[in-house]
Amino acid sequence: MDDTLLTLDCGTQSLRAMLFAKDGSLIHKVKIEYEPYQVSRPGWAEQDAELYWKSLCEAVRTLKLEAHEAFDRVRGVGVTTQRDTLVFLDREGRPLRPALTWLDTRKARSVYKPVWFKRIAFRIVGMLEAVQKLQKECKASWVRQNQPEIWDRTVKILQVSGFLNHRLTGAYRDSVASQIGHIPFNYKKMRWCKRWELGALLFPIELSKLPELVPAGALLGTISQEAALATGLPEGMPVIACASDKGAETIGIGCVDETMASLSLGTTATVQTTSSRYFEPITFMPPYPAAMHGHYNPEVEIFRGYWMISWFKRELAPQEVQEAVAHGVAPEAILDRFLRDVPAGCMGLLTLPHWGPSLKLPGTKGAMIGFGDVHTRGYLYRSVLEGLGFGLREGLEKIEKAAGVKITRIGISGGATQSREICQLTADIFGRPLTAGETFETAGLGAAAITAAGVGLYPGIPEAVAAMVRHVHTYTPDPGRADLYDKLYRKVYRKLYKRLKPLYREIRSIVNYPERASDERPEEG
Repeated sequence: MDDTLLTLDCGTQSLRAMLFAKDGSLIHKVKIEYEPYQVSRPGWAEQDAELYWKSLCEAVRTLKLEAHEAFDRVRGVGVTTQRDTLVFLDREGRPLRPALTWLDTRKARSVYKPVWFKRIAFRIVGMLEAVQKLQKECKASWVRQNQPEIWDRTVKILQVSGFLNHRLTGAYRDSVASQIGHIPFNYKKMRWCKRWELGALLFPIELSKLPELVPAGALLGTISQEAALATGLPEGMPVIACASDKGAETIGIGCVDETMASLSLGTTATVQTTSSRYFEPITFMPPYPAAMHGHYNPEVEIFRGYWMISWFKRELAPQEVQEAVAHGVAPEAILDRFLRDVPAGCMGLLTLPHWGPSLKLPGTKGAMIGFGDVHTRGYLYRSVLEGLGFGLREGLEKIEKAAGVKITRIGISGGATQSREICQLTADIFGRPLTAGETFETAGLGAAAITAAGVGLYPGIPEAVAAMVRHVHTYTPDPGRADLYDKLYRKVYRKLYKRLKPLYREIRSIVNYPERASDERPEEG
């Protein structure tokens, strides 16, 4: 019988252990859900790192029990996880404090003050406030400044991927393609920063506290005796370096070169491609390390993108959520009625989906314009999704412009793709066909393809993708709706931020929200 692959996908709200066949078919899955974070103070978002490990052990043991025949044929293990969540370990490899998740908004004090000529240079290119903001978001700096007793005992600072890989293998190693966050990583050279490089100045973490980096697709280690006892995996099984969840999704949807893009309709909405070249879709915003060794994932993201669906359900659709529970279906299935009943374009109600400030737009806010007495909750729901679609289209066009390459295929994945109405709406906005894969677990499939190449089942990741990734759903844009959306996008949406920017600046000067990174005067960029 054919070999199988085990992938472990540790997300913000759940951990999933999945068995994939060599041809990419999902054989069995076990999902362990948990609260996304714990809040002890406003803006803090922490999680017990041991919860991730305990969930992994429970999921793997359950998977072994429920699918033991396929489990016995596993050739290798791959781990993909959420990005920018840090775990602080002591000498024995035990967490010293709760993990600081990517949703945590606490701020450290500035650690880097550029000399005068660099300040002028940063200001000229519109990056002075970004440099100030970036360093304040470094979670490691906050621990160093506010919990020195924890910092002094910290031996290793790891991403969730590094933490789980350490628990599986006993080695402090992690994948190059998982190093995304406020850490001293050189994205162009794909290594830890040298002490004089900007990343090391903004995020001052000693190299001794960071893990050894292994190229994605390479052997990271093998299952240790302790991990074998905890999980039921055989001791000595290969653990392959994989990629972050978005990077794995990009592979799992089949995007291995610049001619294809990967749309991820997740909590953070992103559009990515895979390139052997280093280029920046947004100036001074580096592409991330890709799962394919020596490649990059140029990305444009909308922070807390499809998190807005969760917000809408909680704040504006409690009755639909209750109805979904009563009928045993997902709330999105009930909310799809809004998308079917409300016309494309929402009778002129447009949303600018800037739910959180970005480095290049530190003072931005979300906005809705065009309200009239016709607009109901259903219009608000569709308008939010249309705004996200416009934002992702704008991101795709930025990638195409920076790459100088026309993208000919677009794959779509992420939680929101469980709604065919959302997928169709997105295709209409892009004015291009979108394709979805056979499985919703795209990050897990991507990690399986990386692992399959790593254990030698395929010569490389492109060959693994060709054999394992299948697109079974195509969403073709409706010509009439596509034309309407194109006009709204070009004539209205693209102009919204520029028109609102002066007002955002005034609002920020009055209420200091989003909070300034310093007392510097506002950036004009």
